[in-house]
Amino acid sequence: MAGAGASGPDKQSEARQLKEDLSGEGGAARAAKAAGKLRELLERVLAPAAGPGGGEAAGEALEWCRCLLSGGKPWDSFVQAVRLYDPATLCGLVWTANFVAYRCRTCGISPCMSLCAECFHQGDHAGHDYNMFRSQAGGACDCGDSNVMREAGFCKRHRIKSNSNVPCVPKDLLMMSELVLPQFIFSLIQHLREGYNEPALDLPSEKDLHKILLVLEPHVSFLEDLTKMGGAMRSVLTQVLTSQQFYKDLSSGVGENACAKKSHEKYLIALKGSGLAFPEDKLTCGMQEQGAGTSTLAVQGLAGATATSGQGDSSDEEDQDGSQGVGKRKRVKLSSTTKDQSIMDVLKHKCFLEELLFWTIKYEFPQKMVTFLLNMLPDQDYKIAFTKTFVQHYAFIMKTLKKSHESDTMSNRIVHISVQLFSNEELARQVTEECQLLDIMVTVLLYMMESCLIKSELQDEENSLHVVVNCGEALLKNNTYWPLVSDFINILSHQSVAKKFLEDHGLLVTWMNFVSFFQGMNLNKRELNEHVEFESQTYYAAFAAELEACAQPMWGLLSHCKVRETQEYTRNVVRYCLEALQDWFDAINFVDEPAPNQVTFHLPLHRYFAMFLSKAVKCQELDLDTILPDQEMLMKLMIHPLQIQASLSEIHSNMWVRNGLQIKGQAMTYVQSHFCNSMIDPDIYLLQVCASRLDPDYFISSVFERFKVVDLLTMASQHQNTVLDSEHERSMLEGALTFLVLLLSLRLHLGMTDDEILRAEMVAQLCMNDRTHKNPNPKSGIIPGSLSFESVLSAVADFKAPVFEPGGSMQQGMYTPKAEVWDKEFDPVMVILRTVYRRDVQSAMDRYTAFLKQSGKFPGNPWPPYKKRTPLHPSYKGLIKLLHCKTLHIVLFTLLYKILMDHQNLSEHVLCMVLYLIELGLENSPEQESEEEESAGGQERCHDSWFPGSNLVSNMRHFINYVRVRVPETAPEVKKEPPASTSSDGLASSQNSGTAQVFSLVAERRKKFQEIINRNTSEANQVVRPKASMKWSAPGATPQLTTAILEVKESILSLLIKLHHKLSGKQNSYYPPWLDDVDVLIHPEIPRYSHGDGMTAVERILLKAAVQSRLNKRIIEEICRKVTPPVPPKKISSAEKKTLDKEERRQKARERQQKLLAEFASRQKSFMETAMDVESPDADIAMEIATSEQHVSEAIYDCVICGQSGPSTEDRPTGLVVLLQASSVLGQCRNSTEPKKLPTTEEEQIYSKDTCAALHDVRLTTLQRYFKDSSCLQAVSIGWEGGVYVQTCGHTLHIDCHKSYMESLRNDQVLQGFSVDKGEFTCPLCRQFANSVLPCYPGNNMERSLWQSHSNKCMQDLVQEVEDLQEQLGTFPSETNLSKEMESVMKDIKSTTQKKYTDYSKSPGSPDNDFLFMYSVARTNLELELVHRGGNLCSGGASTAGKRSCLNQLFHVLAMHMRLYSIDSAYNPWRKLTQPMQDKNPELISEELPEVPVLYRDVSSLLLIQILTMPQPLHKEHFTCIIKVLFTLLYTQALAALSVKCSAEDRMAWKESGALKKNTSGGEKSWEVLLGHVVSELSKGKIFEEGETEELTVVNPDSVECYLQQFCLPFLRITSLLQHHLFGGDLPSCQEDEEFTVLASCLGLLPSFQSSDQFTSASCLNWPVPAFDMISQWCSELASFAERHPDQVKALLIQEPKWDLPRLLQLPENYNTIFQYYHRKTCTVCTKVPKDPAVCLVCGTFVCLKGLCCKQQSYCECVLHSQNCGAGTGIFLLINASVIIIIRGHRFCLWGSVYLDAHGEEDRDLRRGKPLYICKERYKVLEQQWVSHTFDHINKRWGPHYNGL
Repeated sequence: MAGAGASGPDKQSEARQLKEDLSGEGGAARAAKAAGKLRELLERVLAPAAGPGGGEAAGEALEWCRCLLSGGKPWDSFVQAVRLYDPATLCGLVWTANFVAYRCRTCGISPCMSLCAECFHQGDHAGHDYNMFRSQAGGACDCGDSNVMREAGFCKRHRIKSNSNVPCVPKDLLMMSELVLPQFIFSLIQHLREGYNEPALDLPSEKDLHKILLVLEPHVSFLEDLTKMGGAMRSVLTQVLTSQQFYKDLSSGVGENACAKKSHEKYLIALKGSGLAFPEDKLTCGMQEQGAGTSTLAVQGLAGATATSGQGDSSDEEDQDGSQGVGKRKRVKLSSTTKDQSIMDVLKHKCFLEELLFWTIKYEFPQKMVTFLLNMLPDQDYKIAFTKTFVQHYAFIMKTLKKSHESDTMSNRIVHISVQLFSNEELARQVTEECQLLDIMVTVLLYMMESCLIKSELQDEENSLHVVVNCGEALLKNNTYWPLVSDFINILSHQSVAKKFLEDHGLLVTWMNFVSFFQGMNLNKRELNEHVEFESQTYYAAFAAELEACAQPMWGLLSHCKVRETQEYTRNVVRYCLEALQDWFDAINFVDEPAPNQVTFHLPLHRYFAMFLSKAVKCQELDLDTILPDQEMLMKLMIHPLQIQASLSEIHSNMWVRNGLQIKGQAMTYVQSHFCNSMIDPDIYLLQVCASRLDPDYFISSVFERFKVVDLLTMASQHQNTVLDSEHERSMLEGALTFLVLLLSLRLHLGMTDDEILRAEMVAQLCMNDRTHKNPNPKSGIIPGSLSFESVLSAVADFKAPVFEPGGSMQQGMYTPKAEVWDKEFDPVMVILRTVYRRDVQSAMDRYTAFLKQSGKFPGNPWPPYKKRTPLHPSYKGLIKLLHCKTLHIVLFTLLYKILMDHQNLSEHVLCMVLYLIELGLENSPEQESEEEESAGGQERCHDSWFPGSNLVSNMRHFINYVRVRVPETAPEVKKEPPASTSSDGLASSQNSGTAQVFSLVAERRKKFQEIINRNTSEANQVVRPKASMKWSAPGATPQLTTAILEVKESILSLLIKLHHKLSGKQNSYYPPWLDDVDVLIHPEIPRYSHGDGMTAVERILLKAAVQSRLNKRIIEEICRKVTPPVPPKKISSAEKKTLDKEERRQKARERQQKLLAEFASRQKSFMETAMDVESPDADIAMEIATSEQHVSEAIYDCVICGQSGPSTEDRPTGLVVLLQASSVLGQCRNSTEPKKLPTTEEEQIYSKDTCAALHDVRLTTLQRYFKDSSCLQAVSIGWEGGVYVQTCGHTLHIDCHKSYMESLRNDQVLQGFSVDKGEFTCPLCRQFANSVLPCYPGNNMERSLWQSHSNKCMQDLVQEVEDLQEQLGTFPSETNLSKEMESVMKDIKSTTQKKYTDYSKSPGSPDNDFLFMYSVARTNLELELVHRGGNLCSGGASTAGKRSCLNQLFHVLAMHMRLYSIDSAYNPWRKLTQPMQDKNPELISEELPEVPVLYRDVSSLLLIQILTMPQPLHKEHFTCIIKVLFTLLYTQALAALSVKCSAEDRMAWKESGALKKNTSGGEKSWEVLLGHVVSELSKGKIFEEGETEELTVVNPDSVECYLQQFCLPFLRITSLLQHHLFGGDLPSCQEDEEFTVLASCLGLLPSFQSSDQFTSASCLNWPVPAFDMISQWCSELASFAERHPDQVKALLIQEPKWDLPRLLQLPENYNTIFQYYHRKTCTVCTKVPKDPAVCLVCGTFVCLKGLCCKQQSYCECVLHSQNCGAGTGIFLLINASVIIIIRGHRFCLWGSVYLDAHGEEDRDLRRGKPLYICKERYKVLEQQWVSHTFDHINKRWGPHYNGL
């Protein structure tokens, strides 16, 4: 028999032979022999290779397997054959993290449904609610699975139910597979067993594990390939994996094979090491303990393993894995009674699949294995078997996860598997019934949390028996529990499973036990002395844990309790919840007072109780009282939620500052949108339930006591507060009243429907700020996309499309509230409940105020409006009693009185809340107030109390005469004489004749509490409660308090009326409206009262009081009739008055300051949004630069640092703040108007041959080939790429001030967004980014006006003068501060751009280079300004940059440096332009290259050279002279270019007609004559002989004239701009067609402006010497060049192409087009798909962001590309995020996205995956910022990229 090393063909023949034998044709004996042979062969081939040759051996083994499986046929044909039998109904494609998949909510049944891109695009999902998403943990395609998605969404491939038409699999096809695969899989398991060593305690052997996995990679890949062959092969695999027989035969370790034995032992060791017992060990002790109800998992009665052995193993492993890093807190171990041994510790493997999963877990879920196991899922039998196996290993998974070092990766892999199994309801139900899935999950979760419990310190630190999770442990901090919790939430979403859970009492008890671990976690203790040293951040973990582990399962369960039939479930939950709560109260030793200065935000048991109550009443029609506990329990229940409300107020009053910022973080998280409906809402609802069932006086007094403001509620003007500093009193009082308002007016769980809630939530969010579509309501319970969401949104809000300020602050599409929402629905109470920051309330009020002003409803500062509430559900009617209890009325009366008397520590907010409560009381008055009660009948029953009854309506009119108060002895009240008679006012019919009233809240509350307790404990419920006596004095009052009697004589009504007078500042300002118009009483809902300030509120309340009772109406009239004298001044000594005044003033100032601060914050926000407007006129106000002040003799500059004004002098120069940046924008101009598109297919590519930069480059290199280098470098301009652009914000500063400013920046260690070492700074005044200072030339403005005067010198003289001036040698400027600064700024300018953009000469470092560079800087800046003006000067006006232009100063700096290079007079171009050369010496020295012919030179460059080499300041007449001369050259160039373009016949015609007119007058100013002359001169050379050129289509005179004008225009534009900057004066505006004439006359080329009909461009010519001589001379240069290089002559003639403005690439409409093409595109360097692909929007290059493959000398590709393409500026679209990033030099910033969804919102990182469409306006803004170089100014968030992008 051939050895294992047989070659390919041998293997094939051997395999063929075996297959024939086995197929049984040669009889049974032969078959049996062959089977033995096969086994032997496989054992040999597949034995785990011990040696180092593992890799080759593996390859060899797989080679054999392929041959054997295919029975010797070629492998590929075998694969094809098997595929034919694939009933492909399911896609089942498995993917790993970061794969792009789709989810369609319209088609999905399960929320986890996902589709691969192929199935999605093949299916029809147009108009569905779908999104693309990046898989986090991996997943699988559900196409074809009708359990998870609707069939309508299946793709074309998986729509056909193909059970019928797939033929039966022929037996012999897969026969070999059935024999080979068991051995193959067993060998895999052997490898896994061999490779695993129990990690030693000191170091886990992760490396070894990875090694094994690498060796096994080919094996697993082979299996994966098999699964992909389709259904036929999968069913063979399933059979192999799940057959118990195969497993027994091969792996039990019984055989004679030593190798197998050894591996079996290793397997047993691994089982033991995992803390898992192998059942056989426990047979003996296990039998007798087995009860009837044990779990089916404990197969063969091995369940009852005694606690000891399992416990022993697991506990020490627990301790070693985490006790060290936990800090001071000691862990608590629970006794092991909670654990179901069978679940935690027993595993028995009975087939390959089970052991394979075991090893997968042991090796921490290697990706390959996971993918293989999931690839098998389309096989139904496998799916069930695998799910059961997975459940069986659940506890083991948890243990491995807890120990894992890579718990994040592992979590993802676990969820990757479990989400495939548990999303399927049918499967979940089956496993729940057969494998006790719920028991297992709950037990495993409980067990997991038990490992990190600590003793709770809540309430009774010493004796507390309660344990809570420790939020500092890794388990909670790293969310290690989330895979298990998410599985649990997933299975609870299935109704059948949830019902099982809710019916099972044992499970509910265990679950409540689990929830109680979180009850009271992360306890905060208020620091009273010094600030806490270390701010713990554990609260993140705590909030996440409560939300994920408690609240989400709760919401899951609640979703199944929607109908009456589910009442039983609610009763169960409530019952066990109350039991758990009772246990908790007992465990923490709670009686009635909460421990002071402690708060925990985590009360999940309370919240379960509350939410199930709410559900019971709302959906299940349960009677609330049947499930509520007794009064005593309710009193306990309300304490902790109330404590949280009071603590919120304390935190906002800065009483917890010493606990650091994190406590504020907790207070915010508690109300934050994702948490509020699982935290604050249930808490407030629970308090509402308690309030509706408890004694109202008790409840109200509890509230004020919890908020620590009881002592403040006294009529006395001074008091002592034992528990609160006076600076906190005001905000705590506001807090208490606000809380009462919330409690009494919120109806979220008390009768509102879901749609009303949604609407209220949405309105509250929209009122605070406009919102984008994804978050007008971010409450977790309501998902955008639900049906009612869209309809409610459109009902309450208007969509504002994204707008763009020119400053470029990016707006998204926003929703803003409709006017009627502000008018009718704005609800300040809801806003207060939902605000995380206090400034949001202010913002809502500001917006409300603005609406009222705008709509003319109310001009002043309005108060929050009162909004009518939805009616209460009958179950909660008791809540109204709170508004009608004496305690509240006394508090309201006291506060009104104190406000009226101007006591300290009261604010407008307090008054607002007091009035709100009164109004609530009037709105919700109990019906029984009848007229007879108003008669004297009710007198005698209330001698001892302040008020006669408990109804607010009647108590309002009750007069109170005298009040006895306890005051400090220093108080003013003490000195009063007791009143002579205590007679009361006539109106009050002497109800309280003698005694003055004293009232103590605390005493009141204690008494009530005692009563309730007694009533609950004693059986005598029938005993009548004793009447509450109010004459308690405050217990424990400090001795220096004394009693005084205060004369009051007021009722609530009279106080309100006086308050109206006080608010209006006028006496008798209130006049009852019904005296004029009785209708008011019948229709009291009058719009004029609905918006307004405090006076409106008072009027509204008095009106309501009058409507409700005739008596009130009468009393109001009477009070108004008595003309009230001013409140008599209290007799106060002047010293006291001072202190009181001072206090009051302070108070008012404090309020004002608060209000201002809040307003300032919201203003600042809106300011920041608009302030960065680049071209805004306001920004120029402070920019005083010489240009604006032409009447002053000397330019005066303001230094923005020292603030002094003065001229710029040689010694102390002033400079402009400038930003220098290299720019390649000009180089991107193209000479076609057709915009370039971004390539989105392989065919489209972008070539940059036709850009401006490329053409200029080619021209320069060609010139350098044929002409002398130094003259070439003056014949062109550079700077199209990498030119330096200079811009300023227009502010000036002294250069020495600037230096000290830079020093201070350097020493300031604050992290700035810029690098001071590179000279970067922000302008001290406007904060604009800058990096240099451009010195201002000490100039005298008077000169300007002198130069303007037109001189009458003739052209000849001027030409001569110019020449003389140029001949003056450039003298070195004297060493002054100014010249030094000019040199340094020149250095800055040079270093701004890269070397390659400044060195063009053949001899490096030649001065010609600098010369070229300097005048090109001027050219770049002029050209860019032209681009900013839209490419022409038609709009005229001052420079767009106005005062921000720095060209004038830049010219001085450049000129000073250019003058240092004298031009040898022999080569001075000026002579060639103005004098005919006499000696044309023909014998040119041949070895030297000639100079560039004049006709080849760029005229604009010549202009700049001429002007910058003249002494500054230049005279206007000389400037004009230079222009006139250069224009003649330009015109000749135009004619030459034209002559080359036309055909030979045309040339002849022109030549002749020109010759005819040559001698007429004005021949020099006629283009025909000149053209004729040019043609005849050029004909002398070999210029026209070369082949025909492209023809000008029509050569009629008009088109020639037009051509000539277009040719000359660019030069005229540049020149006009230059003139404007050098000499001031505005540019004229004009129509496009007259631009030429207007500019020509503006430049003085046109002697006098003739009417345009007979105008020709030639009339602008002013020849300094006879035209024909000059032209002949210029043309002869070309002729001589043509003799040597005839081919180049025409190519070098200047052709002015029409450059279009620079544009970015055009992007496709739909983002998906870009995404689909680029996100899979491979990198050109490494041919892998980059992790972060990006594309350059300027040139379309595909780059890898941060890709290491493309790194060159530490520069990553994007940075490199930004330097090559944009000289340091790059604009990249990040494909996977849809955002654009800008790289500018060494910094970068995220710019935002130009693709928005249908609601005008960005989708950064494609998280929501909605279809995105191009937003043209945004793209325009981006392009605008690129062209105008304003990225640095507009974008705020820059950071360094360290070349790593």
